[in-house]
Amino acid sequence: MKLARTPFKLALLLILILLQTTALAQAVPEKLAAAFKAFEEDLQMRNGIASLYVADAKTGQVVFQKNGMMGLAPASTMKVITSISAYELLGKNFRYETKFAFQKNNNKPTLLILPSGDPTFGSWRWDETKEEKVLENLSQAIAKTGVKTFNEVVINNFGWNDETVLDGWLWQDIANYYGAGPAQLNWRENQYDVFLKSGSRIGDPVTVIRTVPYMYNYGLRSELTSAAAGTGDNAYIYFPLNAPAATIRGTIPINESSFKISGAMPSAAHQFVYTLADTLKASGITISTSPAFTVKSPVAGASYSVFHTVTSPPLDSIIYWFNRKSVNLFGEALVKTIAYKNTESSSTEAGLQVIRDYWKQRGITETELSMVDGSGLSPLNRVTTHAQVAVLQHARGQSWFNGFYASLPLYNNMKMKSGTIQGAKGYTGYHKSKDGKEYTFSFLVNNYNGSAGAIVKKMYKVLDELK
Repeated sequence: MKLARTPFKLALLLILILLQTTALAQAVPEKLAAAFKAFEEDLQMRNGIASLYVADAKTGQVVFQKNGMMGLAPASTMKVITSISAYELLGKNFRYETKFAFQKNNNKPTLLILPSGDPTFGSWRWDETKEEKVLENLSQAIAKTGVKTFNEVVINNFGWNDETVLDGWLWQDIANYYGAGPAQLNWRENQYDVFLKSGSRIGDPVTVIRTVPYMYNYGLRSELTSAAAGTGDNAYIYFPLNAPAATIRGTIPINESSFKISGAMPSAAHQFVYTLADTLKASGITISTSPAFTVKSPVAGASYSVFHTVTSPPLDSIIYWFNRKSVNLFGEALVKTIAYKNTESSSTEAGLQVIRDYWKQRGITETELSMVDGSGLSPLNRVTTHAQVAVLQHARGQSWFNGFYASLPLYNNMKMKSGTIQGAKGYTGYHKSKDGKEYTFSFLVNNYNGSAGAIVKKMYKVLDELK
């Protein structure tokens, strides 16, 4: 017969469980310290520097930290700061609007485009923003007005800094898809695809087959060569500013008949207007001037009538793709939008200052957020793991947190944003351990040597102590 437990035995059992739980909790800092020490002593870190900051997600108390106040290049982990700042400064339901209007000057109709910096305009990530859908809806709206000929197309640039090449970005990056910078009028994520054909022997030249979409008044010159099978994409697009042609350098594998790489449009506005002109021509609507558009402020004193508006998905949805697919354009557009909504400028520098000022009021010093962009693409960015954890901790208490949390990818069975640029790797996010303990963490590594794959495995080994 099974004996009933006495009150004394029950109390003793509870004490033992409590002691065991406390021991496990105390072991996490010690395990992290040992794992991090081994990581720092690894040969891949011989000339490198690492920072790790871990907090109890519920209490905010520090579990472990080393070099937590040292500014390091965060790479794409910068996106968590931009995302959370956008939620706070724009609101989770914020939407961009791109408006189309008629303006008459001396009775000659002008198609006036009033963009807002929407980075999703023409994006393939949502059904309602796809380029075919946008062009179809706009063409139908224009047809309903009855206008058959426009004197010109004017893109309103009033109050917006239209420089798309950001300070601190590398020439090697800016002509490639991940280096697409933000304009007031963005189109198709300012991205196009290039299809290449390689030779059958190593060293053979590589030819450009086509681009998708067709690029108006813009050429590509290949200096690529064929490399060994399995070497992958080592092709980079370079363009000098204000030039009509770009150069592609590097290698792609041999025996490729349709190898795809992606580039950044030199002018999204140019591409959109020429695409629109061709679409309208098929409907019997023409634009009389050539080139087809100008970027300027509307004619002073002339009235205009808005006849069509394209609305973006809500911020919550934009941030989902921003973090899941690490779309640099989205972050840079958000920073400029924050500037435009809060200052008299739309410059990246002004937007970043608004962000720094916001977090300064919440206890994060400006020196911990030495940012030059919103995506982390620039190697000049420097942030602290303490700042990243503080921002992540703030997010936990906000009404929009679930949307942000959903945007974080899953790596190593942990919800965290990754970051990678040359010589820098980072992970920052949240994790709930098997015993129910919740952690907020940031782990940045700079100037490591050897392969990125090897350093990632070693970083995972440290983070595994939170499991």
